[in-house]
Amino acid sequence: MKAILSHTAGGPDTLEYTNISINEPKSDQIRICVKAAGVNFPDTLIIRDLYQIKPPRPFSPGGEVAGIIERIGSDVKDFEIGDRVLAVPGYGGFVTHINVPAVTAVKIPKNMPFTDAACFIFTYGTSHYALRDRAELKAGETLLILGASGGVGAAAIEIGKALGARVIAAVSSAEKATFCKNIGADETIIYPKTLNRDAQKELSTKIKAIAGPNGVDIVYDAVGGDYAEPCIRSMAWNGRFLVVGFPAGIPKIPLNLTLLKSCQIVGVFWGAFTKRNPEQHQKYLNELFDMYRNSEIKPRITASFSLEEAAKALSSVERRESLGKVVLTME
Repeated sequence: MKAILSHTAGGPDTLEYTNISINEPKSDQIRICVKAAGVNFPDTLIIRDLYQIKPPRPFSPGGEVAGIIERIGSDVKDFEIGDRVLAVPGYGGFVTHINVPAVTAVKIPKNMPFTDAACFIFTYGTSHYALRDRAELKAGETLLILGASGGVGAAAIEIGKALGARVIAAVSSAEKATFCKNIGADETIIYPKTLNRDAQKELSTKIKAIAGPNGVDIVYDAVGGDYAEPCIRSMAWNGRFLVVGFPAGIPKIPLNLTLLKSCQIVGVFWGAFTKRNPEQHQKYLNELFDMYRNSEIKPRITASFSLEEAAKALSSVERRESLGKVVLTME
């Protein structure tokens, strides 16, 4: 089979496109003939040994895939050869074939393209869990999304609107602001690519002006760094600040702000949640598929690459040039 492999820690240019042998699935596994794989920011971290998970090398990045089952382990009961599925292996997905535990796979609707399925569960799962579970978002609340034009950010716009929020999308360019408006954001804010103290104050002032006198009820922070503090300073009483990711660095927050605002800083670790509470995860997954069927959400795929072009796809995501989702196709 074809595979993209990481042999040494480094950027996308260190990856190798190669042939490797296909192993038979274990008793609890299924083998998927991969048709598409989602490209996500964690893929750019895991190849540099900067992610929570550090797989033994060589390994393939790629945390979510979609395709057709072609082999089934002896103990697997709920799937058949030929089933259309998506799976979240965590890594290993930039390949033409992959063996995964059957419990990590989900059957997909018949009318769902493989590209949509491969770009579905990671971003929508994260954003739905963040807003539905961790923030307990209520209709009519104001939601500010940092990094709103990226994969999880775009998903948060759609889910926020589906749950009845007023959505403010914060991004780094006019092009990204237009993209967010087109997928449902009510308001947009363009922030500078670097922030000094004066720029932080200016950003906070902008947020307050748009949010109104009560401030922002929920901040969905997929950026981190110096952008976090201005958002907390703009929060409503009893607001919830969601820690989703920090490509701009880990924020340093003056904790007196949480006292003054009576607000919460809430971590969002969707991957751990799915393992700790699989029944609730399945319930949320059913809700997401209902939203997809009702056309409330749909992966916003703006770039597609071949497997051989995986390094180019990762570079695009790493530099935060891409809007919405990026996908690899194996055809």
